[in-house]
Amino acid sequence: MNLPSFFRTIQAKLIMIYVLLILIAMQLIGVYFVSAMKTSLTSNFTKELQERAALLSVLAAQNLGVTGESADASLDNLSVLVNNLFNINGAEIQVLDASGRVLTTSKPSHADYVGTKNTQTVVSRALQGIRDNEEYMIDEDNVRKKVVAKPVVRDGKTVGAIYIAASMTELYDTMERINSIFISGLLLALALTAVLGVILAHTITSPIKELTRRATAVAEGRFHQKMPVLGNDEIGQLSKAFNYMTSRLQDALAQNEEEKEKLASILTNMSDGVIAADEKYQVILMNRRASEMLRVQEEAVSGKDIMTLLHLPLEERAVLERGTMHSAILEIDSPEGDMFLIRVTFTPIHRREFGISGTIAVLQDVTEQEKLEASRREFVANVSHELRTPLTTIKSYTEALEDGALQDPELGPRFASVIQNQTDRMIRLVTDLLHLSRLDSKEALLRKQSIGVLEMLEEVVDRFSFQMQEKGVHPEIFIEKGVDTAWMDRDQIDQVLDNLISNAMKYTPEGGKIAFEARRVDDGMIAISIQDNGIGIPKRDLERIFERFYRVDKARARNMGGTGLGLSIAREIVKAHGGTISLESELGEGTKVTFTLPTQEQGGEGR
Repeated sequence: MNLPSFFRTIQAKLIMIYVLLILIAMQLIGVYFVSAMKTSLTSNFTKELQERAALLSVLAAQNLGVTGESADASLDNLSVLVNNLFNINGAEIQVLDASGRVLTTSKPSHADYVGTKNTQTVVSRALQGIRDNEEYMIDEDNVRKKVVAKPVVRDGKTVGAIYIAASMTELYDTMERINSIFISGLLLALALTAVLGVILAHTITSPIKELTRRATAVAEGRFHQKMPVLGNDEIGQLSKAFNYMTSRLQDALAQNEEEKEKLASILTNMSDGVIAADEKYQVILMNRRASEMLRVQEEAVSGKDIMTLLHLPLEERAVLERGTMHSAILEIDSPEGDMFLIRVTFTPIHRREFGISGTIAVLQDVTEQEKLEASRREFVANVSHELRTPLTTIKSYTEALEDGALQDPELGPRFASVIQNQTDRMIRLVTDLLHLSRLDSKEALLRKQSIGVLEMLEEVVDRFSFQMQEKGVHPEIFIEKGVDTAWMDRDQIDQVLDNLISNAMKYTPEGGKIAFEARRVDDGMIAISIQDNGIGIPKRDLERIFERFYRVDKARARNMGGTGLGLSIAREIVKAHGGTISLESELGEGTKVTFTLPTQEQGGEGR
């Protein structure tokens, strides 16, 4: 049943309980009081009738049992006693003889009863000599009466009886007045109790209402709420506990917000992508790095299935449901046509008694790592191949010499020359590898100083002048006005120029041309170019030309004595100087290699 909202409040319940307690207490007191009062009044009323009946029986004993002329006088005396001396308001007194016949009555309206027998039980008992005779009766007028009968004894003989029938109307009227007074007092007490209950309930519920209001405010995020402490009772202790709770909650939420901001900052700025999914594998969180890796918007993936988002097969879901940590490799195509490799590590989130409640996927871009790993494998394979070829040649020629070729005047010297050439080739290869290793580990100390560019280029041309004359190659040097010196390690840059000119000489036909150019570029750098009109390089090979052991024409380059490391060494030396190197080429038209160097000392240099 739906009661009005007021009756469902604690205040209404307290008032009703308080009023009901007072009502029950007053009812119990009233029942006991009225019952005791009724018993007392009835007992007093009966006792008074018994005493009057006993006295009247003593007086009547002198006038009963008289015969002769004195009988009429005795009857008159009894009438006087009944009507005057022992007259009781609302009561009828009868004097009976030994046979139960009415001799006189105090009630004139019952004068016709005189001479008739009273056959009531109490009268019969009194005539038998029983002294305590009383009963309760209601007459024909519906009047409640108390009836008392006493025997009249003379000379040890029962000579008659006294019969008194007294109305109890006044007694019950008194009881009704007492009940009325009690009820009025009860109503007044209940009214006062209700008022006091309202006041008492208000003193209890008012702090509770205030506490509820402030608790609601705290739930809405207003943590500055404080309850006034008005005492040290339970309400006061509750107020103290609330204030302590709000302060602790404010501290906890502030710490939580701080941790949340830290986590958000970490997720936003970390180099790995992070995707969080719920127990149904629907995405609930993805950081910026993950969206960049997957080429999707963060807002567009909320609620999307993580398996669909990552384009993983259904077999992965079965692995996830087993609750074990595992990894998978994704291949992502970029709009530029490149392919990215992403390692996804799935970590299930276990919650006690609930099993797996979510999954965290960490995305790592392993494209460069895989490329480096592939380059390492290729480098090891190339080194092994480059070393195996001369070693195989040396071994085979050595075995031939042991088998008798050493005694042959023509084959012996020729085989020894081949062994020496292959040995020199391995020495060059190992030397280049050591040089690259020092450059990679920053162990190659650069002794930089200001060097004249024109002087350096002229000395390089002089070093290769004999080879150029033999092949009929014509060198040209052009120095832009204002380009005088560069900040460099002369020996290292000479090695770069030697490698570049050696390549140009190898692939430039007889009668060709090699041009040297130095010009100024932005940011205090100069650019030095070496251009030939040789066979050129196909465009498909330009991107990999600076890789270690990479050759455009492997067989021809190996026959020319190259190690395949010249351009790689040149790139590392130029990079150590803070410059860059690039190559431009057209197949059949020639090649141009350009590298940059600083014109003055730069901050933080030392290697």
